[in-house]
Amino acid sequence: MHGIVFIQDLATVMLVAGLTTVLFQRLRQPVVLGYIIAGLLVGPHTLPVIFIHDEETIRTLSELGMILLLFALGLEFSLKKLRAVGGAALVAAFAEIVLMVWIGYEIGRFFGWSAMDSLFLGAMLSISSTTIIMKALEDLGLKRERFAQLMFGILVVEDLLAIVLMALLTGIASTGGVAAGEALAAVGRLGLFMAVSLVVGLLLVPRVVDYIAKVSRDDVLLVAVLGICFGFCLLVTELGYSVALGAFMIGAIVAESKSLVRIERIVMPVRDMFSAVFFVAIGMLIDPDLLLEYAWPITVVTVAVVLGKVITCSFGSFVAGNDGRTSLRVGMGLAQIGEFSFVIASLGLTLKVTSGFLYPVAVAVSAITTFLTPYLIRSSDPLAGFLGRVLPKRVTGVFGAYTEWMGNLGLQGQGAIVMKMIRRLVWHVVINTALVVAVFIIVAFAYRRGFLHLDLLTDEPTVRRSLAWSMAALLSLPMIVATYRKAGALGMLLAELSIPDRFGARTFRIRSVLGRIIPLAAMAVMGLLVAALASTILPPREVALVLILVGVGLTWLLWRVLVQVHARLQAAIRDTLEKPGQDHPE
Repeated sequence: MHGIVFIQDLATVMLVAGLTTVLFQRLRQPVVLGYIIAGLLVGPHTLPVIFIHDEETIRTLSELGMILLLFALGLEFSLKKLRAVGGAALVAAFAEIVLMVWIGYEIGRFFGWSAMDSLFLGAMLSISSTTIIMKALEDLGLKRERFAQLMFGILVVEDLLAIVLMALLTGIASTGGVAAGEALAAVGRLGLFMAVSLVVGLLLVPRVVDYIAKVSRDDVLLVAVLGICFGFCLLVTELGYSVALGAFMIGAIVAESKSLVRIERIVMPVRDMFSAVFFVAIGMLIDPDLLLEYAWPITVVTVAVVLGKVITCSFGSFVAGNDGRTSLRVGMGLAQIGEFSFVIASLGLTLKVTSGFLYPVAVAVSAITTFLTPYLIRSSDPLAGFLGRVLPKRVTGVFGAYTEWMGNLGLQGQGAIVMKMIRRLVWHVVINTALVVAVFIIVAFAYRRGFLHLDLLTDEPTVRRSLAWSMAALLSLPMIVATYRKAGALGMLLAELSIPDRFGARTFRIRSVLGRIIPLAAMAVMGLLVAALASTILPPREVALVLILVGVGLTWLLWRVLVQVHARLQAAIRDTLEKPGQDHPE
């Protein structure tokens, strides 16, 4: 009987969604609005007739839609694209998110809402909709414009910062507040987890996916890719992070495979179906009476989203070095909220820290701003031209001078090459240090769960910890060697740049001493991190000293082998990131 009820409910949802979206397509409006209105029509708050009998099952399917939606966003989030957008998108996105979170929080407090409601409102207002913006730009034929490319870069960074924001919100909701130290620790743990997941994932997942794509049909590839997606989401939830983080990250990792175009082609129909259920379920939560009751806050929040995002995104883009016309077009194109806002609103409901009215308010604001998006994009160029004519020449001259100054600020020629080398070496040191720390944390986690107690060998806790610590050290030896080598190269480069030749015969000696300080400091920082974060398996001091000496001797004996192992791993990651996909159009 339950099966029949479920099929009836699903048929109702899909039929109403289909009819509504056909109408919205004819009206040239975003189909997301059609899905939300379909949910409003079949929801429990609109008509006296009960269309949906098992709302809980529909909401479960909508969570599946959320996972697939974020997975698809991850597929569009390419690490190559993130590297290409540069610092301008990062500056603009960071400025927008910080200012919009503050604006949303102040609006919530102005209406007397709780601190948690206000904080979640600010988070919801800070993230623009990648799906809606890309669709609007495509419909208007503007995807290849310079401002559109900058908008896409900002959206890429926004999506990444949204994941960090959701992790912080989860911590705040769980503890009631996060101190500065705890917030930095949370971001650090999240960054460590993401770095390790990306490195390990890039070594394994694209190759596995490409092999399956090479030997299998589309249906087998679809099942395998979705299995990888849901399996990684399960792992992420086991580690205490949001399922949205897992879906987005595994999408970004799969996006580096050569078969990306084929994967997108077979995944998108499934995503579209369950995403429709997701947006319909959002519409089902809307109570028209509640919208009338909160009409004034909805109006204020809508105006704040449009004006706030136009101002903050334009300001961030301009500060990053873009001209006023481009900055204004970027700001007006990003003036809406969308799918990530719904995910953040769902997070608040799941954690039971936000009020019932906040979700419908966010949906209403999203629907209004989504409707306005094409018109704002279309009117941005005429408005930029109008402002250019009416603003005083002195003001436009200052703006132009600033843009030119920012354009000339970057290093040129040899200096740019040196800075690129320094950045590359620093990233190598940071990533390898993170991997070493991650290996020790994973082994410590396995030890706490009882997987490494090794009762067959010994039941002495000290010996158990020493064996676990030795295992972690052995696994991380290639990364330890790489950290030392890259830090040594960084030290020598900085010594050459900072120590002039006027010291005569002592120049080489001073440079040599300075060049050795940086690798030793890197090893000391790594040791402190390991001792602090993997203290569960830390052996007694005397035993640890002996194990370190043994490790140094082993490293000396196997130095060449360890260097070759790390070089192969590094080459594999570089090959994944830089080799063009065979399925990509030229």
